Amino acid sequence: MAKSKQITTIKLQKQTKSRLDKLKEHKRETYDDILRKMLWILNIIKTNPEKAQYTLKKIDEIQEKLKSKSNLSKP
Repeated sequence: MAKSKQITTIKLQKQTKSRLDKLKEHKRETYDDILRKMLWILNIIKTNPEKAQYTLKKIDEIQEKLKSKSNLSKP
């Protein structure tokens, strides 16, 4: 039998939601994806800070590409 996902609802301040939105690497990324990524990075920082820094740099690069594409598509 397949295990069903357990889902819960959390309340966020609008400012927190906005900050999470800015961390998205793609439009369809969920808040759960973002929070899991953040927790993963925090765990890496403890054991391998260089890898965490590299990962954050790559995320920044992806976000910049998304911003550029978004700006190009606006009239």
